[in-house]
Amino acid sequence: MNIGRILVGKPLQTKDLIHQSISKPVGLAVFASDALSSTAYATEEILIILAFTGATWASGGNILGLSIPIAIAIAILLVIVTISYRQTIFAYPGGGGAYIVARDNLGEIPAQVAGAALLTDYILTVAVSISAGVAQITSAFPGLRPLRVEIAVAVIIFITVINLRGLKESGRIFAVPTYFFLVSTFLMLGVGLVRFLSGSLPTVVDVEAMHHVVEPLGIFLILRAFSSGCTALTGIEAISNGITAFKEPRSHNAATTLTWMSGILIALFLGITLLANQIHAVPSETETVISQLGRTIYGEGSIFYLLTLAGTALILLMAANTSYADFPRLAALQAADGFLPRQLTYRGSRLVFSWGIVLLAAAASLLVIVADARTTALIPLYAVGVFMSFTISQAGMVVRFNRISKLKPGEIGHSLETPLTYDPTWRHKLVISAIGAVCTFVVMCVFAITKFTSGAWFVVIVIPTLVFIFFRIHRHYKDVAINLSRESTASVRTQPVRTVILVDNVHAETVRMVNFAKSLGHRWTAIHVGVSPEKAEEAKTKWQSRIGEGELVIIPSPYRQLIEPIRDYIEQLQAEEPDCFVHVIMGHLAMENYWEQALHQNSALIFNLALAQMEDVAVTTVPYQIHHIHRQPKAVVEPQAPTEQN
Repeated sequence: MNIGRILVGKPLQTKDLIHQSISKPVGLAVFASDALSSTAYATEEILIILAFTGATWASGGNILGLSIPIAIAIAILLVIVTISYRQTIFAYPGGGGAYIVARDNLGEIPAQVAGAALLTDYILTVAVSISAGVAQITSAFPGLRPLRVEIAVAVIIFITVINLRGLKESGRIFAVPTYFFLVSTFLMLGVGLVRFLSGSLPTVVDVEAMHHVVEPLGIFLILRAFSSGCTALTGIEAISNGITAFKEPRSHNAATTLTWMSGILIALFLGITLLANQIHAVPSETETVISQLGRTIYGEGSIFYLLTLAGTALILLMAANTSYADFPRLAALQAADGFLPRQLTYRGSRLVFSWGIVLLAAAASLLVIVADARTTALIPLYAVGVFMSFTISQAGMVVRFNRISKLKPGEIGHSLETPLTYDPTWRHKLVISAIGAVCTFVVMCVFAITKFTSGAWFVVIVIPTLVFIFFRIHRHYKDVAINLSRESTASVRTQPVRTVILVDNVHAETVRMVNFAKSLGHRWTAIHVGVSPEKAEEAKTKWQSRIGEGELVIIPSPYRQLIEPIRDYIEQLQAEEPDCFVHVIMGHLAMENYWEQALHQNSALIFNLALAQMEDVAVTTVPYQIHHIHRQPKAVVEPQAPTEQN
């Protein structure tokens, strides 16, 4: 039974890729779950910072009430960013978001900065959303709190497996929790609004408030609260990155989905913030604001309260799916440009970028473990990269519209990605992108400064480090390309070949290697590295009795080295015959499953890597399949009688 086939599904043909495109409703579930889920903790993050003043609803409600104007300011910023990204979607229908926009208009360094920022953000999105989802679960079931890290990692593994099944299938699966969250949350807000208007909405009780070191209220603290609430904007860029996942007309469908997402996001964010103020919700280590809202509006123990928590937990857990949709695509783009390992461009059996999905899961799991699955510990790492990519993307669009302004009607300009055509509305589009770039740049600076000591310093260091690594990888690929493109000064000729068989012990595998070497028709010699004198003598005796031909050379190795004596022997052969090509044959025991394979030395890879550095040396591995007793080979071929050595 193939476990991989059961978990991932049967392979898809390359021609099926076009059928993996998704509709707008599924696209909303795939690409908007991150942005929509941020409403579950954005309001709470604002209240946490405002609570640093020591204010309570009884003593300083006006201070906590600042969360409403802060939320309105964030909503206005969200509108600006949305309009700007709609322009990006129509300008770059091939997707790629900030990375492609920067590469096309700003150059390679800004593009790699945007790429590093986005990749970091996607990893953090998985860690933050899943940690927040686990927090919702532990709010309802406090007994699970000690297991939050284990639960979070288990969810990451589950989402990874689902995404390896393909974008279309994972989108359908995750559409259920997304729409369940929307229905349950809008229902809660609707009931809460009715109770507020009727005067029957109570305030929250029995909440253990979070304890802080008291700080004075000032512009710095307000900016910190604003930057924390701006986590509500995370995920806005996801749709512009994944335009190619949508059905035709792709740009139109992606832009429509972006508009839906932003409208829903603003309604949820403002609604939650307003009602949180009315019930006097407080930031707490033991209960989330959403839980306080549901418990106060519906009553503790109500089925609707539990459904609200379930919907919120599900959307937070599934919000990671946005990163699983975008991280592999962006990594594949950068890998295709030579800034990440080429393996990230390979599509798996289900036509998804499997290596990118697995890399994302590993990095997010490590982050969850280090942060102990605490959302508050992860939030300071969040959003710096998001707003950096926002700024770069919109600055790139300003440059693009400026280039378009120089065109005449009917004239077509050239760029790396898409052609430039005259647009009579370029002025107001440029202004929108410029305002967006300035606003997001200011927010990025505020976030980096206000959250620097809380953990944002880590991202400020990581992004330049990643950019440095990207360019090192790029330099390597360029050097390889230059070497491969050079015209060889050597003429095509036939070189003499000397075959060397590496022998550890003499058995059936050795017979197969000797038969293979003889079939090639070249001079051959068998060598045994004498790490143990007793084993060397035993090998020599077995060679005479079982092989009976050829020469087994024993190479002493008093320091128990394996590779160095073999290299010395090969260099000696090349010194004796400078033009010869040395062909090294080694054996490999091939087991029927992975765990059995792990019980053997598996040294073939090590020898390959070591000998690959030598000029005019080729290595061939001859596998010998080991079958279980109840699975004997269909036919057993007896070793042939020794023949005269060629």
